[in-house]
Amino acid sequence: MKHTENIEKIVAEAESALRPVFERFDKISESRTADIIDAFRRNKMSESCLYPSSGYGYGDKGRETLDRVYAEVFGTESAIVRHSIANGTHAIAIGLFGLLRTGDTMLSVTGAPYDTLSRVIRGHDGEGSLYDYGINYDEVALKDGKIDFSAIAEKISVNAEIKVIYAQRSRGYGDRRALTVAELDELADFVHKHTSAYFVVDNCYGEFTDYSEPRADLMMGSLIKNPGGGLAMSGGYLAGSARAVELASYRLTTPGIGGEVGATLGQNRNMIQGFFMAPHTVAQAKKTAALAACVFGRMGFDVSPGWDEDRSDIIETIRFGSPDALCAFCRGIQHGSPIDSYVTPEPWDMPGYEDPVIMAAGTFVSGASIELSADGPLRPPYIAYMQGGLTYESGKLGVIAAAREIAALGMNGD
Repeated sequence: MKHTENIEKIVAEAESALRPVFERFDKISESRTADIIDAFRRNKMSESCLYPSSGYGYGDKGRETLDRVYAEVFGTESAIVRHSIANGTHAIAIGLFGLLRTGDTMLSVTGAPYDTLSRVIRGHDGEGSLYDYGINYDEVALKDGKIDFSAIAEKISVNAEIKVIYAQRSRGYGDRRALTVAELDELADFVHKHTSAYFVVDNCYGEFTDYSEPRADLMMGSLIKNPGGGLAMSGGYLAGSARAVELASYRLTTPGIGGEVGATLGQNRNMIQGFFMAPHTVAQAKKTAALAACVFGRMGFDVSPGWDEDRSDIIETIRFGSPDALCAFCRGIQHGSPIDSYVTPEPWDMPGYEDPVIMAAGTFVSGASIELSADGPLRPPYIAYMQGGLTYESGKLGVIAAAREIAALGMNGD
């Protein structure tokens, strides 16, 4: 089979080519780590911030300090960070329900949202969605992978009820590149010039991949992705303008209380230390993704981003065109993982998704996609979405295991 007689040789050649790419990633990590240390110092992060609280959590020093640190590092006025936010979709739902009211319109400018968020908007069995609260939804697709400003302007001109303009930074389960911080900043300026709507960004998978985060009235993400640094055991964040975060906090708890409560139950240490580790951990994940791009690209498969491209998220896609190859790749990632390496992943009907999904995640934190994982819906063109890697060394071993599984099938991408 072409390109797969010697996987180790392919990996060695890839690593040689990737040296200047890895240096770029390390420079971003160094810069963002300096931002975090400066924010820790200015906000007087102390050992007492690591202590737990119970009950209402009034005056939890660690919680309050971490909120301020997130806001400073992300360049926003305010932030709320909570271990009780179940996942990224939960964080986004908190933000959307916090900002939108009956009669308002949400306009997505990155096309249709991914499966689980689509349920938030349209509902399932007619219960609990934005639609059920009389909130309208509209969308503008990307044009050739880029923001379609003219189409957005047309939507704004005919609908005065647009309250939220929403952008998804990462590709989700789509077959497109992630949007860059520069593109999202340009979009933020456009929105604020032409409308009073809130500009909202799903920032999942994108944190710390660049020298800054996008400017937004509200951005949201998951702590078991990038900003948790592989240590946070659960949680999510919302960061943005003081007013937007305040409204979101009322949805998180209750009006009048907002972010003033919330016992941390011993999770402060993991969330604080994880945030400190995040830039370095994200750099490891980017290196793992770039290696996979180089290796599987040399094996003849269509990969995105390319191995030498800049990255605005930690996701690498590999188009296999075959369900067998997609499943084999995920088996390799699972078998190269530190936890449950003996388990063989199988497709299943995952809640919130329209198609069976296969998911490999041999992780210390269940489902943590900052750790090496891979998944994909079993639908054409059978794309594997790989992300994470707590260390480059372990990520490399996972990529090698996946490449060997593909080689054993006698397939390549040509």
